[in-house]
Amino acid sequence: MSFHVGRRFRFGTIGEKKLNSGVTTQLLLTLFDVEGIVHFGIAGNADPDLHIGDVTVPRYWAHTGLWNWQRYGDGPEKELALESNGDYTRKYGALNFSDYGVAGGGGGNLLNGVWYQPEEVFPADGTPESRRHEFWVPVDGRYYQLAQKLEAMPLERCVNRTGTATSPATCLARAPAVARVERGCSASVFVDNAAYRQFLRSRLGVTPIDMESAAVALVAAQQGAPFIAIRSLSDLAGGGSAESNEAGVFAALAAQNAVAVAVKFISLLS
Repeated sequence: MSFHVGRRFRFGTIGEKKLNSGVTTQLLLTLFDVEGIVHFGIAGNADPDLHIGDVTVPRYWAHTGLWNWQRYGDGPEKELALESNGDYTRKYGALNFSDYGVAGGGGGNLLNGVWYQPEEVFPADGTPESRRHEFWVPVDGRYYQLAQKLEAMPLERCVNRTGTATSPATCLARAPAVARVERGCSASVFVDNAAYRQFLRSRLGVTPIDMESAAVALVAAQQGAPFIAIRSLSDLAGGGSAESNEAGVFAALAAQNAVAVAVKFISLLS
């Protein structure tokens, strides 16, 4: 164990690979000689074809918490403030709040809409103060290809396998699986809203929705470090799943599956 600037780092090994787990990826990359980043945990799900307990490995991550909020009265054809000098863009689409009014709500509203924006990245090995814009941040190509070997991996299906007459076994409707998917997204927002989940799925094509992975991806991109994120689905964000079991019952199982897949992936790196 090591402490730096108030942060705690733990050292260990999985599959003969040395591991450092810290709360700040930037500090981790600065203070230690890191071969690559394997980030894992649970996430909300935006794809109704997948289920609780499935483990996803996205090819790209986006931070969907950076917006340009458009003035009331401006339409989508109206240039955004500071768009002309390259600070903002309409490339990634908008969330128009008027599209989500309830019946009889009267149409438009003062909130208008928000446009999703890429983040500024200043590569550590680039020219100082020379930025690039990143929205879809790719994971490491070799890591993503290697993750294909995880797709046949058996995963836990039941919270308790030994049921009784008074307390039956609590199991998912089908065995979970590992799936490489195209996109995931993160923001400092806990998404428990079906309409917003459907928007993210239809507009951006994401599967897992979490609050951390894109931040780690952006730091990895800045530092030029190999990165991959493994996210087990704990619920269909906002509800409405064909899966009748509640996320609260299976959150621990989802976390267990994420850990199992991460450990297996790390062993493959050896």
